[in-house]
Amino acid sequence: MWRRTYLLLLLIRVYFALSPSYIHPDEHFQGLEVVAGRILSYPSRLPWEFTSERPIRSVFPLWPIYDVPISLLKWFYTETGNESPPAQLVYYAVRGVMFLLSFVLEDWAVHELVPLPRHRRVALALVASSYVTWTHQTHTFSNSLETLLVAWGLVLINRIIDNKRRSSLFSCAVLSFICVAGVFNRITFPAFLVIPGLQLLPHFWRKPLSFLSIISFGLIFFCIAVFIDTTFYRPSTSFRDVLRSPVITPLNNLLYNTDSSNLALHGLHPHYNHFLVNLPQLLGPALVTMVMQAYNQRSIPSWMKNIRAASALSATAMLSIFPHQEPRFLIPCVPLLLSCVQIRKSRLFLAAWVIFNAALGFLMGVYHQGGVVPTQLAVPSIISATTETWHESVKAPRSLTATVVWWKTYSPPLWLLGDNSTLPLDVNIDTRDFMGKPGPEMVSELEKLVPSCPLKQKRGEVLESDSEQSDVVFVIAPTSVTYLEQFMAPQNSESSLELLELWTYRKHISLDDLDFGTDGVLPTLKRVIGRRGLGVWLAQRPECRDIYG
Repeated sequence: MWRRTYLLLLLIRVYFALSPSYIHPDEHFQGLEVVAGRILSYPSRLPWEFTSERPIRSVFPLWPIYDVPISLLKWFYTETGNESPPAQLVYYAVRGVMFLLSFVLEDWAVHELVPLPRHRRVALALVASSYVTWTHQTHTFSNSLETLLVAWGLVLINRIIDNKRRSSLFSCAVLSFICVAGVFNRITFPAFLVIPGLQLLPHFWRKPLSFLSIISFGLIFFCIAVFIDTTFYRPSTSFRDVLRSPVITPLNNLLYNTDSSNLALHGLHPHYNHFLVNLPQLLGPALVTMVMQAYNQRSIPSWMKNIRAASALSATAMLSIFPHQEPRFLIPCVPLLLSCVQIRKSRLFLAAWVIFNAALGFLMGVYHQGGVVPTQLAVPSIISATTETWHESVKAPRSLTATVVWWKTYSPPLWLLGDNSTLPLDVNIDTRDFMGKPGPEMVSELEKLVPSCPLKQKRGEVLESDSEQSDVVFVIAPTSVTYLEQFMAPQNSESSLELLELWTYRKHISLDDLDFGTDGVLPTLKRVIGRRGLGVWLAQRPECRDIYG
């Protein structure tokens, strides 16, 4: 029964790994946007973390996770005579890598961290049935990699402590690599291992060679990481220049995040936010069960007396010091705390756990900004299909500059546009991210972008144009936004703009579009959920109607 349940949960994890939801911009712009743009020469826009004078993001942890599989795909396509793999294949290949890492390394770590077989089965079932495992762990977050590094850091600490007869030099060397990779991946990593790591002090006292091994290998890996980062940000830098002026990204990250004015740019939260908001959001009924067990017992409950709970709770307390707090910062706590839950046979808990994870799994794993990735992948084909007939009719050069305006969505990853050399037209795509601009301001900016009709035509006449290059504008926005209805074609208003619907992806919900205060709860839910989807419209002047066929 347990094996069948685990296999079913594994298939569910595969489904969500291949579902193109979009949880947070960092899953693209702190990894794939950087690597795919550099290796495949796809269009990309580096975020500020990589372009500031003192960059705060390291490329050292990106190499094994993204660089290697993308480079292998590129090599394979080069050998078969193609220039580069399609962006869609790269996207799903990397998501497949994240699934394999989650399935193999995360579950294996939980298996080793929980000693008793009976408790181990419950822990694996809870971790495998968590929506965080289905969604966040199969997405390309630095937090997802941090989860694996924290779990295996704890595994190696246990192995070193349990081996009282030997120095465990190999385990110490691997632990030093994990610590360096963890710090260069996220500056929050030490918070999860500092308390469990204190258990190593007696072992180091008995086996000083272990301590020397960790320090020596740690320095080697640290120098390698600094060298990789420095040569990335300063490509023409010599080895001597690296020694004189190294780029130490974790130090830059620490200095940036200790400045409260910088954190204010990303949003400030009360110090209790992690414990009272984020942990319940991630663990749901499991956290309620753990709190009730602690409340009903006079002494410290047994689940709080192991290395996993010590790591998760101490890290949450340390991270609560900083005023900027997001739920994904606590993703490493999820498998650690779920492996501590002691559950008696309870239908109430089982029902609550299934409903909680199914609801948030589909919301975050399928519908949350779920149309951004499929739409961006389809943008080149939509532009080509919309304009090719018109280009043939006017006998214009087979080149096109298309402006694509995104409104009220997460920032679209540019690398997903891929290589457009195989399209019938030479398409130059200019992506404009209008983010959450007010409607009137967005329309005002849009009117400046939409070109005037080259020549008014009657239906059935051939359009003549002396322009060597034709410009066209597309608008991508959630279908739940009612402000755009006044511009939908055909419309009878005297507006200078007209939107012609071309394409819609239904599995898209934008939580930023919720407005309970103005519209009320039920009308808002009816609009956001009932009219869910992400649409693509052609923006044109009313007098240019029917030009594009």
